[in-house]
Amino acid sequence: MASSLQIPICTPTCSSSRKSRNFTAFCSINAKAQAKIPIPPINPRDPFLSRLASVARNSPETLLNRPANNSDSLPYLDIFDEPKLMATPAQVERSVSYNEHRPKKPPPDLPSLLLHGRIVYIGMPLVPAVTELIVAELMYLQWMDPKQPIYIYINSTGTTRDDGETVGMESEGFAIYDAMMQLKNEIHTVAVGAAIGQACLLLAAGTKGYRFMMPHAKAMIQQPRVPSSGLMPASDVLIRAKEVITNRDTLVKLLSKHTGNSVEAVSNLMKRPYYMDSTTAKEFGVIDKILWRGQEKIMADVASPEDWDKNAGVKVVDEL
Repeated sequence: MASSLQIPICTPTCSSSRKSRNFTAFCSINAKAQAKIPIPPINPRDPFLSRLASVARNSPETLLNRPANNSDSLPYLDIFDEPKLMATPAQVERSVSYNEHRPKKPPPDLPSLLLHGRIVYIGMPLVPAVTELIVAELMYLQWMDPKQPIYIYINSTGTTRDDGETVGMESEGFAIYDAMMQLKNEIHTVAVGAAIGQACLLLAAGTKGYRFMMPHAKAMIQQPRVPSSGLMPASDVLIRAKEVITNRDTLVKLLSKHTGNSVEAVSNLMKRPYYMDSTTAKEFGVIDKILWRGQEKIMADVASPEDWDKNAGVKVVDEL
């Protein structure tokens, strides 16, 4: 609702009762004595406009008799004595249509949104910070509902980087594996990019029948690597080497358990890095199914080899 300022009428007794210079100058504007100064609607919750309206209502001469504005300063800012008033942001009320579809609070981060859908995403090498977060998320999801499945999406190079440099200890992968084995929930694992080393173990450790892989994802098993020894004495290097061999044997046993292969077969393949595409990983027992939208219908429409030969006019001669 628009409002206005009513300037009081100056009477003849005004100059005789008060000798103030400012008020005399104010009384001299007889032609504009009854003029109304229109002002925009005032939001009572806006501290800037409320203070400005109060000054205009109580002492309008402060606004009428002002010197020429200095280009280096903004107008009307010198009448505010409270620094906190200018530091407070104006709480401007907007129309309902403006704020109708705007969020009331900032949206949560992406991992929180995935966690709300019971999805745990491993998209980095297994370093202590990643392990801490993954284990905490698994424990939280079991506490929320021990009967609903948990989905683990994996795109990780394990405890090494893509160039083979060690970035984490093998215990990082074993920590997540042990947490998975302690859960009461079904664990659905999905490889969406790469599952290398310890990440391949986590992929194979999902609930049987619910281990998936994207068509163009890769899996790879390899022996654990010795961390950088630096200036360690020879005795310490030997201790570390023995620990790496122990971790290798543990990794071989766990992969053998979850893939259904013998320890000797897994150990022979792990002598060198062994890469697997989705088809090879399924044959090796790392996964149970390849996620390919519409693959059932496509495979159902594929003709058998005999039908292909018949339609192509190829005659098959029985071997003598």
